[in-house]
This record gives sequence, C-alpha cells and structure tokens, in this order.
Amino acid sequence: MPLLLIALAVLALLVLMIVFRLNAFLALILVALGLGIAEGMPVKDAITSVQNGIGSTLGSIALIIGFGSMLGSLISDSGAAQRISLSLIKKFGVRYIQWAMILTGFVVGLPMFYNAGFILLIPLVFSIAASTGLPLLFVGIPMAAALSVTHGYLPPHPGPTSIAVIYKADMGLTLIYGLIIAVPAIILAGPIFTRFLSRFKAAPPAGLAPPRIFTDEEMPGFGVSFFTAVFPVLLMALATLANAVLPEASVLRQTLDFVGDPAIALLLSVFLAIYTLGLNRGRKMDDIMAVLSGSVSSVAMIMLIIGGGGALKQVLVDSGVGDYITTLVKDMALSPLVLAWSVAALLRVCLGSATVAAITTAGITLPVIAATGVSPELMVLATGAGSLMFSHVNDPGFWMFKEYFSLSIPDTIATWSIMETLVSVIGLLGVLALNAFVI
Repeated sequence: MPLLLIALAVLALLVLMIVFRLNAFLALILVALGLGIAEGMPVKDAITSVQNGIGSTLGSIALIIGFGSMLGSLISDSGAAQRISLSLIKKFGVRYIQWAMILTGFVVGLPMFYNAGFILLIPLVFSIAASTGLPLLFVGIPMAAALSVTHGYLPPHPGPTSIAVIYKADMGLTLIYGLIIAVPAIILAGPIFTRFLSRFKAAPPAGLAPPRIFTDEEMPGFGVSFFTAVFPVLLMALATLANAVLPEASVLRQTLDFVGDPAIALLLSVFLAIYTLGLNRGRKMDDIMAVLSGSVSSVAMIMLIIGGGGALKQVLVDSGVGDYITTLVKDMALSPLVLAWSVAALLRVCLGSATVAAITTAGITLPVIAATGVSPELMVLATGAGSLMFSHVNDPGFWMFKEYFSLSIPDTIATWSIMETLVSVIGLLGVLALNAFVI
C-alpha cells in the first residue's frame, strides 16, 4: 500500500504540472500534504511535517544558492565571464576551439545556473562560428554539454547541493567524484558527439538583440577572473584533501574545514569578487550591491521549489514510508545507484524539470542509503545524472536550445535531447565504475 500511494503521489504531481500547468512549488506542497494525509497522518502533523521539511532543506542550502547566485552575477556583470571565454579561445586557437568552449562552459557554469550561463555564452558561440566559418553546433554543443554537466553533477548548483543535503553527503567529496565523472561525460557528449551532427544546419535566430560586449579596458584580467570564478571550488577541494591526509586535531585541517564549507567558501568568494571584480575596478559599492540584490531575487522560485521537494521528503520520512522502503530494499538485487538514476530519469522525462526530478527522487530513495550502506556521494551523482535524462518538449531548456539555434523539433531532439541523454547515461556508468573503488 505505501508504494501504491507513492506511485499515486508521483502521478498526481505529473497531472498537476503537465495537465493543469501548476507551478512546481504549489504542486509539490499539495502532493506532500495529500500523501501525508493518505498515509494516515493527522492533518496538523502533515502540515508540521511539510513545514519542517521546507525549513530543514532551505536552512541547509539557502545560503549556498544565494551566495552562488551573487558570485555568478558579479562574474557576468563585470565582464569576467567574457574575459575567461575570449582568453581561452585565443589560447586554444581555431583548431582546438571545442576544448576552449568546454573549459569556458565549465568555468562559467560552476557558479552560475544553466539558463544564465547559456544566455551569457550563446552570443559568444555565434560570434566564434561566424568568424571561423565553423558549424554552429560544432561550437555550441561542447559549451552546452559542459554547462549541463556542471548543473547536474556538481555543487554548489541547486540540484546537486540539495540532494547532497538530503542524502547527508560530504559536499567536497561529491564535488571531487563529480569532477572525475564530468570529464568523460563532457568529452563524449561534446566534441565526439558533434562528429555525427554535420547534417544538421543551425543558425542564429533572426533579429536577436545584440548582447552587451565589453571592451578590453572594461574587462578584468584573465588571471583574476579565472581565480575568482574557481575560488569556491578550490576551497572545497582543499578541505576534502585536508580531511583525507591530516589528523583530526590539526589546526590546519580545522581551518580548512571551516573555509571549505560550501556556504563559507561561497561567502568568501562573494567578498573576493566584490573587491577583485568591483571595488578594484573602480565600481561604487552601491552599484555592486544592486547587482547582488537582483541576483538573489532571480532565484527565489528555485529556492521555493527545492523547499517543496524537502517537504515531500519529510512527509515520506514522518509517515513511515521510509521505513517501509528500507525493509524492501535490504535484499534488493538492483543496485541502489541504478535505482536512484532510474527514478530520477523517469521523473525527468515526465516532468521536464531536472531540479524537481532530483529533489523528488532524493526523498523517495533516501532510505536506500541506510539500508544498503551505499556511498551517499555516489547516490548524489547517480540522482543528478538521472535528472538530466532526455530533455524534450516539457523542458524549458529544450525550447531555449531550439530557438537559439533555429532548429526544428525533430532536429532539436536529435541534437540537444540526445546530448542530454549521453550526459545522463555516461554519468551513470561513471558512478558505477567509481563504486568499484569507493568503500
């Protein structure tokens, strides 16, 4: 019976979002309350469970998402992202332009949401394709693959971060494992995949408003731009390395643990960016603060959706469904990593939203970790990879790619949707391979 109710809850979520076009946050709250009541929880208890789920989830990641959005906006608004892009392209040259686009998408994508990174970099893709005579997809697909992988696999993005919080995974270790898996995923779904796309003819959309192009004097230098963008990743990686090689009582380890906490690492990065990309460039503090305020308002709905996913997770735990799932999976032959990937992939295909698919999956499969002893960090990556599976017409990212590259729906499926599927499947294979070495 509990599994049937979960299936009905997921079906209700699909109907509310697809048929009635209800906002994802509202749909998640309604389903969470309905599932709690259907499981026999008193109404007041169900409401309390929803409130606790939202509070505990957002309490852990609100700072990460907020600071990450601030950092991304400063990097974009200062011209640092453009400097990173142009410098890498100049360094690699036309022959290795795809590798430059991969690094550009990866570095810019680390602190920025997918849609923001795509909008920021797509004019650069158009410019490079026009100046070099290379096919548009040849230049654009590697960039899109890198952005997608950072969005699905790597903290501090909202999806991976919130899954890591739910699974109680180590954020730094998740990032390191994610980087290991990300490299082959981007290469296979980017440069190698584009070899099979020569028959597809893409073009920039007619009448595209010209983006703001920074002059050389307006942009900060490459070194400071690159260092500021990757600074939070460096801090998180150093903390993970310190935990592996230094004794627990070490002052250095404790210090790196503090500065390597994702929220603290991003907070320090924001202050670094305020100076390196703002004050040091002669910008006034009021202008910098206006950029930060605008960045936070743009992620308010994303935070609410993640909170709604946390509410559903908490109802599953408080209603006893988690214990029931734990009992079922103890002797299950199916790998918990494959299970998490499969559930996330199914929800992604049905719902369109990678974030909603990932959060919902985390709530459903959370008991699997305790029951099987599987690495929570690998569960984060398996879930994140599944949430990228086969983007199609119910995903805003699908239409963004279609319109900016002026492709038909069948051609978008054959390019964008297959690229997303490759990223997802390769991610699963990478997780399974890592699982053989992770204790």
